[in-house]
Amino acid sequence: MLVRFLMIFAVMFTLAACSTTEEDTLNTEVPVREGMSDGPLEDVYQTQLNGAVPGSQEDLVVNVGDRVFFGYDRYDVSPEARMTLEKQAAWLAQYPALSITVEGHADERGTREYNLALGERRANSVKNYLVALGVAPSRITTISYGKERPAVPGANSTAWAQNRRGVTVVD
Repeated sequence: MLVRFLMIFAVMFTLAACSTTEEDTLNTEVPVREGMSDGPLEDVYQTQLNGAVPGSQEDLVVNVGDRVFFGYDRYDVSPEARMTLEKQAAWLAQYPALSITVEGHADERGTREYNLALGERRANSVKNYLVALGVAPSRITTISYGKERPAVPGANSTAWAQNRRGVTVVD
């Protein structure tokens, strides 16, 4: 009987010596550093922090913002849109090999032809602003979807406001 207790004690002691604590397994803290990327290791840290691969569409969406909004029947870049586009231009400067497509969208009001033309003017406004901020025009293409691809379904002012947009997509 004593031998049995000693064997159980020995097994328990061995298992306890090999185990890790819950704190050891849950410690996933990644050091945060300010400023631009210092290379591949920094990119790994940033991927762990925000879940986005640097230079990807998800990185643009999460860290910068991929869309700007327009007023009803407007295609001029608002002050709020300028702030987003300035961040996009800075982000694009970090990834000079990337090219983008700017999609122009409109809400459901108006004819198909009118909204395609309005979407094109919106996409070109975004492109022109990015070019003015130093992004090479050869890196930017535009396309208009008019009212064909609403972000939010519905026939109300909230849905319409979210559908009048320019969206930047990484190619």
